[in-house]
Amino acid sequence: MDPSSGRLPGLEATRPHMEPRATCSAAAPLVERQFRVLVGVTGSVAALKLPLLVSRLLDIPGLEVAVVTTERAKHFYSPQDVPVTLYSDADEWEMWKCRSDPVLHIDLRRWADLMLVSPLDANTLGKVASGICDNLLTCVIRAWDRSKPLLFCPAMNTAMWEHPITEQQVGQLKAFGYVEIPCVAKKLVCGDQGLGAMAEVGTIVDKVKEVLSQHGAFQQN
Repeated sequence: MDPSSGRLPGLEATRPHMEPRATCSAAAPLVERQFRVLVGVTGSVAALKLPLLVSRLLDIPGLEVAVVTTERAKHFYSPQDVPVTLYSDADEWEMWKCRSDPVLHIDLRRWADLMLVSPLDANTLGKVASGICDNLLTCVIRAWDRSKPLLFCPAMNTAMWEHPITEQQVGQLKAFGYVEIPCVAKKLVCGDQGLGAMAEVGTIVDKVKEVLSQHGAFQQN
């Protein structure tokens, strides 16, 4: 990877139909270089909030953002509304043709300083807790450098949240050293009322700022 640009090598050449999108263009007087946040998005209806979440993250001075999406998450947002580069399963396989080619999930884990999985749906929660890595996002998480922060925001139906396996799986992620941004109670899109909704975007962004501050990468004015 090019440490000066923070861009991953080879993707634009391999994926001519994927237009590179701008990341944070503002100067960052409080950091020595751009701090790189990789957002993972999964197939919860809360993925509707991805454009807003990315926009709010880009408001943080000195932050560079990229997104890894599952295929099901694509159902809930328009790529045109996400002003950063999006990576998905096809990119991993189209980049790798022979042994000397880059492995995208490894390049992404090296590139990022912090990972934020928001939303983390029940399916991907189960995969991560069990070590399953069958798509680009779960491969990045399985390969993640645990000396770097990984934050996750559960989001699912109340009945799914209340299933006994959910508490076990969330506990397993915490045992890995990952940081939970807890879900909240509200009326869900399906009409049910109760816990399971993803934390508000403002809460998530505030937690990212807190973690950045703890790592010396961001200072409140």
